[in-house]
Amino acid sequence: MSGGGGGGGGSPNNTEWRFNQTLRNVQGMLKGRSFPGKVLLTRRSEPLSPPDYSPRFENDHDEYEHNEGSHEGEGQSPGNSTDNASVKKSNLPSTSSPNSLPDAQGLVSGARATDSARIAKFTKELSRPAVILDKLRELSWSGVPPYMRPNIWRLLLGCAPPNKDRREGVLTRKRLEYVECVSQYYDIPDSERSDEEINMLRQIAVDCPRTVPDVTFFQNPQIQKSLERILYTWAIRHPASGYVQGINDLVTPFLVVFLSEHLEGNMDTWSMDNLSPQDISNIEADCYWCLSKFLDGMQDHYTFAQPGIQRLVFRLKELVRRIDEPVSKHIEEQGLEFLQFAFRWFNCLLIREIPFHLVTRLWDTYLAEGDYLPDFLVYISASFLLTWSDKLQKLEFQEMVMFLQHLPTRTWAHHELEMVLSRAYMWHTMFKSSPSHLAS
Repeated sequence: MSGGGGGGGGSPNNTEWRFNQTLRNVQGMLKGRSFPGKVLLTRRSEPLSPPDYSPRFENDHDEYEHNEGSHEGEGQSPGNSTDNASVKKSNLPSTSSPNSLPDAQGLVSGARATDSARIAKFTKELSRPAVILDKLRELSWSGVPPYMRPNIWRLLLGCAPPNKDRREGVLTRKRLEYVECVSQYYDIPDSERSDEEINMLRQIAVDCPRTVPDVTFFQNPQIQKSLERILYTWAIRHPASGYVQGINDLVTPFLVVFLSEHLEGNMDTWSMDNLSPQDISNIEADCYWCLSKFLDGMQDHYTFAQPGIQRLVFRLKELVRRIDEPVSKHIEEQGLEFLQFAFRWFNCLLIREIPFHLVTRLWDTYLAEGDYLPDFLVYISASFLLTWSDKLQKLEFQEMVMFLQHLPTRTWAHHELEMVLSRAYMWHTMFKSSPSHLAS
């Protein structure tokens, strides 16, 4: 993926401060619950001095949740600071005493109280003559207000330049270039295509109606035609991988976000008839360029045999073994291979595993992670799997296969997704800088 991001690194003090702040928030959210897995949490005895920037997790767990019925129906969540960002010192309470841990209700109340403050921070960053991308990533990790998402995603992915004066000109040029690519590669008769290109176009045409089948809007013929143009043009211009099933899913968050600039209300009420041909062309172009930038850092996920994904599956297996040995041992004893369920998770980046109205919120974090995303995906997937730690240990092979293929996430709201991200961030911090925090 293009651009830097904030998954790892940082000084020891910064890392320890973020870990303790994350732990405080997660413990507050988990009062009355247990962690999945056998995790031993410890703290250093020496006092901590907050660094000169905000930790990733601020008290904003359910921010923007009131916007769920508008635009894409998105929500907001816990934050995450990029390691090299520099902002004002945090005023968060100390984590030195267990009695200082807030309860879950307090976190939710605090989140709503800071909603306008966080929007003001986004507005301030976007109003600069040149956006500071590190600060924008820091804010975006915790979720982006839906109406700001199109502009912020273009900036995070490098499809729009940080310099405000150049932005409109660059977007216009890129959109014209996309139109030329469609004319050159897509709007031609089959007689001018190779057999391989004809077969690829046919496969894309078959897959488009299967994309997010439980969301009615994606069954619109115009949407499917746009999806087909984007995918085929991308595949022709990226011959190392070409089209691979699963990439069709990766276009959908971009489509929804850029459509929201032109269509109001809930996605269920959207009509393509309200868009001009120029609007549709611009939306497709933005989706194409964002998809290209997004996949730049994970090309080997979609080349022959998809070695990048196989590598992530192996790392997930090892991580689960270290975090939750009983689950790992049970999965192994039942003869279930991680590749049988986790391959789809990494191939489609969990889009098929959670309700679609949560996907763009998840992708706020993806884009904020930048080049560190493939590494962080392993932790997100481990956190996702171990949500059902106790349940999995009671299932035999066939039951486990069916359970993992049809996970009970249909009723999930923002809180459940935030829990997954919180655990993922905590474990990532512990393993990257403090491996002694984990004991099986």
